[in-house]
Amino acid sequence: MSTARIAHEFSNIVREIRKTHVGKGPTHIITRFTGPWAICEMKGNLTSVEKFMSRTEEGRRMIHETRTEFIKKIYEDLSVGRPLEELVNAKLVTLFVDFRYEMDTAMTVFVFDRPLVLDM
Repeated sequence: MSTARIAHEFSNIVREIRKTHVGKGPTHIITRFTGPWAICEMKGNLTSVEKFMSRTEEGRRMIHETRTEFIKKIYEDLSVGRPLEELVNAKLVTLFVDFRYEMDTAMTVFVFDRPLVLDM
């Protein structure tokens, strides 16, 4: 399977995880691989309620907290990341997450235990 196809599959799995645990998956994901990292840029994340909440500072704070800390907690359940591990044949070690509500863009960096050699 080509690296492009693996990136597409990786994006689909991430979208399904978000849909299952957050209630809405991103409308657009680009996944890039470099060394032991899979970097996902996700756009179109906000729900209608979150768009309404983003009108206030407290709402923006809550959105950021939910879209960063909550996402990290989801992956504490090791079974959640297993499909990603199986796809790239590496163990997920940790992830870094950030969200910018004003751009409706999330970035997640998945860190694996070894450099990803994906062309098969």
